Amino acid sequence: MFHVKHRQDRCVLRTAQWVPRVYALRRRTLLGAPTIRGMALRTGTTAPSRGTLVASALCLLLLGALGLTGPAAGADHSENDGPATPSAEVAVLYREAAETTAKYEEGRKAVEAQRATSRMLEARLAKERGRLRLFRKDVGRLARAQYRGHDDGLSLTANLLFSDDPETLMENVGLASNADRAVTHLVQRSARAESALTKAERKVRASRKAVEARTAHLASLKQQLDTKLKSAQARLQAQGESAVLAGRCRGATRMAQAASDYPKGPWVTPVQHFVLSAGFGGSGSHWSRGHTGQDFAVGIGTPVRAVGGGRVVRVSCGGPFGIEVVLQHPGGYYTQYAHLSSVAVDQGETVRTGQWIAQSGTTGNSTGPHVHFEVRLTPDYGSAVSPLPWLREHGVPVG
Repeated sequence: MFHVKHRQDRCVLRTAQWVPRVYALRRRTLLGAPTIRGMALRTGTTAPSRGTLVASALCLLLLGALGLTGPAAGADHSENDGPATPSAEVAVLYREAAETTAKYEEGRKAVEAQRATSRMLEARLAKERGRLRLFRKDVGRLARAQYRGHDDGLSLTANLLFSDDPETLMENVGLASNADRAVTHLVQRSARAESALTKAERKVRASRKAVEARTAHLASLKQQLDTKLKSAQARLQAQGESAVLAGRCRGATRMAQAASDYPKGPWVTPVQHFVLSAGFGGSGSHWSRGHTGQDFAVGIGTPVRAVGGGRVVRVSCGGPFGIEVVLQHPGGYYTQYAHLSSVAVDQGETVRTGQWIAQSGTTGNSTGPHVHFEVRLTPDYGSAVSPLPWLREHGVPVG
């Protein structure tokens, strides 16, 4: 055993030394560049001997047989998606669209609040103006009464002068003065109220106009994001359909998942926001033995999450389920996620509750974007149980 391990280590070392040079030689040959021997002639370096290259090739074959060179056959190597790939782009656009939609909703609610405030102030202003008109009528009547005097036609001044005694004179003067001051005070107060309300109305209108402009800007951004998202979704779906037609998955397409995206509970729904569509046991032309799962209607590229912790026992592309992932959970249950557009995990990988394992799509025998979710007693088709009661039994309110 020691000798085998020793030779394996030497093989790995030799391969690590020469494989990069072999790949470099292959690239330069394809591009028409000088070969290793040509480079050696110009640079003075020593080209690897034929025996060395043969030994390195044998090492690669040995490591491949031991399963040390990469993922298992039948699946491409895993990828850490950059922003140029459809999967990553859709995931980013979904997050940006959600944030923009939230801001748009906040702006829309702010506009409604501003409109309500404006209507309230306009009503108060109309009421104050009505009161002001009444005050002006009263002032006019008082003024006319002062100029007309009493019933004998004398003016108020004449009546004051011809009072029977000084006390009556002073009393009449005081009453007239108080009446004038009261009327003047009411007029001034109404004028101030009208001025204040007019200013407040102008301020509210300006604020409402600014909020409406911001909301219109957010609506425009939302429309642009929706357009980009639809384009990325179409490319993602086309990529998934290509994998299904080839019968070969592209490998794990990793997506950046924030810590806040992981739920606190032990079990969750397969997608966060959804509409329940075709249910378990349904009949139709698309199902030979009845519907074996629960469909969650979502847009293409929606992150699909593990309903509970477990291990990935199957990642496959092709057939009526299109792209699918099957997880094994403690307690003997399995869950299946089908009609996907891409996968984010590799077979044999351990996942936690809420981890993004794929993106939704409409591959395989599907009439529209959704996630086909099954709960099984075995990893294979034909052992499904009703998913919604099972989720409820595990503390997940759904349906």
